Amino acid sequence: SIAASFPTALWSIAGGANGATNFIIMIAVIVVVIGLVVFVEQSQRRVPVQYAKRMVGRRMYGGSSTYIPIKINMANVIPVIFAASLLAVPGLIAQFGDQSADWVIWVSTNLGDPAAPLHIALYVLMIIFFCFFYTSITFNPDEVADNMKKYGGFIPGIRAGRPTAEYLDYVITRITSAGSIYLALVA
Repeated sequence: SIAASFPTALWSIAGGANGATNFIIMIAVIVVVIGLVVFVEQSQRRVPVQYAKRMVGRRMYGGSSTYIPIKINMANVIPVIFAASLLAVPGLIAQFGDQSADWVIWVSTNLGDPAAPLHIALYVLMIIFFCFFYTSITFNPDEVADNMKKYGGFIPGIRAGRPTAEYLDYVITRITSAGSIYLALVA
């Protein structure tokens, strides 16, 4: 539906007063926003990992260097979907109530209108919450640290085991903070 109405919306911008100028500005803004979104979505924090050399029989294995790629926005668009779905529930419930009741009017005014300050604040807070929630479910620093320790891997400057898990948790928290704010701004 959005893609189908997009050419009509652009054509209506081009047909108004100062149409050509507004059209060019709109296209430039669209290109810049798409470029910034692609840049942020492709960005990642690379945590270096070293694997120790080990002898198995007469052969030497390991000794490689690699990294753990941590995306800025590990949750992708899931938090936006969850937040929009949960914010739609009060409006849905209000539709079944008496339309002249005070609570229905309040819900319609404050939660049903996407431009209402309370709706925007709740939307942003829910997106940030679900970014952290989804990331904590999909990336377990303790499990990653245990797997690294089991296979002889370590982060340079960080001891294997619990300190590695704490470091990864610290990095994930910082990255998710930036990613959740970015996602809330885009939404």
